[in-house]
Formats: sequence, structure tokens, C-alpha cells
Amino acid sequence: MKNIQYLVEKIIRKLAKEGETISFAESCTGGRIAAAFTSISGASEVLHGSCVTYSNNIKHLWLGVSNEILEKQGAVSRECVSQMLDGIQKMASSDYAIAVSGIAGPTGGTEFKPVGTVYIGLKTPFSKEVYHCHFKGSRDAVQEESTLFAIEKLAEVLEI
Repeated sequence: MKNIQYLVEKIIRKLAKEGETISFAESCTGGRIAAAFTSISGASEVLHGSCVTYSNNIKHLWLGVSNEILEKQGAVSRECVSQMLDGIQKMASSDYAIAVSGIAGPTGGTEFKPVGTVYIGLKTPFSKEVYHCHFKGSRDAVQEESTLFAIEKLAEVLEI
């Protein structure tokens, strides 16, 4: 957890210095990314907002994820996370966005999407990337690994 706090402090300082903002759309991480940011003083300068969009209906209503994507690709998909990124960035008017959707377990996995399958997206003013990850371990471990991965990718993009 210490590594996350260190990275988040540096991210907040860099975004604040640049006058840039960030927002989050989280599913399987349940708000852990937002919690990592709000635990640091100064987060209010850069964090525009965060949504925990756990159900497909809320992903559709709040973030504009199409029902066709949810029905054909599923909530745990590159396409869904891509639309989550667009939706949260538009709703929050932020420069950067992170979106996460996955199967933390121990139930919910399938042959094609086993427990630990997580899609993590990062949208910047100049790019959008969605990563397909597979984490091992308990529900808590999958959530923590997903949170750390998202924050580390943001730090990489910001060259921290």
C-alpha cells in the first residue's frame, strides 16, 4: 500500500502543477482507486469525481455503455471499458480517466473469462489504452493488483 500512496502523491502533484484533472469509473475495484487518491491531501485539486458502476444497468445509464456491448461482449471486456472511459471523462470533464471492470472472484468466472480477468483502461488527452490483465489470488488480491496496475500505468504515462 505504501507504494500506491507514494505514486498517488506524485501523480497528484504532477497533475496539479499541469492544471490537469482525473476521474474514475470503477467496477470490480469498488472505489479503491478513488480511495487511494482521496487518502492524499491535495486530491481535491485534481480529482473531479468517481463512479462505482457495478451493475450493467448503471454502466449503461451513467456512463453510456451501449446495451449491445454489454449483451454481446459483456461488462468484462475491452469494448465495455473503452466506453466506460469515454463516459466518465465526458461526465466529469476531466483530462485523464481510468476505468476498470473485471471478475474479482471467487465466483463469477467462466472458461473464457476466469476469475482474475480484469480490463483496465486509461484515457489521456492524447491516447486511450485498455489492458487485458489476469491476476491470481483472493478477491482482495485481485482488487489490490488491479488498483496498483491502474495507478502504475497512469504514473508511466505521466513519466513519474
